[in-house]
Amino acid sequence: MTTLTNKPLAPLLERLFAEAAEAAEASPAMSAAIAGLSDEERSKLMRSKTGYIDLYPRLKDVPLPVSRETGLLLYMLARSGGARNIVEFGTSFGISMLHLAAALRDNGGGRVVTTEFEPSKVARARRNLEAGGLADLVEIREGDALRTLAADLPGSIDLLLLDGAKALYPEILALVESRLRPGAFVVADNADYCPEYLAHVRSPASGYMSTPFGDDVELSMRLA
Repeated sequence: MTTLTNKPLAPLLERLFAEAAEAAEASPAMSAAIAGLSDEERSKLMRSKTGYIDLYPRLKDVPLPVSRETGLLLYMLARSGGARNIVEFGTSFGISMLHLAAALRDNGGGRVVTTEFEPSKVARARRNLEAGGLADLVEIREGDALRTLAADLPGSIDLLLLDGAKALYPEILALVESRLRPGAFVVADNADYCPEYLAHVRSPASGYMSTPFGDDVELSMRLA
């Protein structure tokens, strides 16, 4: 591990994780975005295939990062698999993107195609990408992933990260699935919000081997 543990990336990630933790503790933006909603209503919104259109602009100031452990998992999966082409659904401020790009740097090169719905988050992710010295390895696409990931993807994809609107995981996987090489990994954060997705990747007929990882990740491997 070199890129991930050295300047400029290591102190940048430490700052971003610290800022995310501080925001989560205070969480005024999150509170404002979901104020007045019951637990049932919040769960329904997270599971909605259209609710993200309203929800995610309201979360534009919320980092929504992967955990430190998931970040390391992403780096290790990409490194150990010799990844060259990675697709990410849900950039946010770019913490997971930076881990993935660091793995590509240490693998000798490649490209991360990542997509983000909220324009202000795209701008912040670009700044973090420049600060981390990894801009040459990442293409950030702005807009709805149902459109931005519908074309111009690598012919063979080594790793897919799902970390956007949870209810869209099946649709995003369908856009990418035919390009996943045998042995490719699919990492789905907070996949428990999408039972449809879990049923698919856990089905013996799906072409995946899949297992829960930690508290909030589903880790799957494409078999064929």
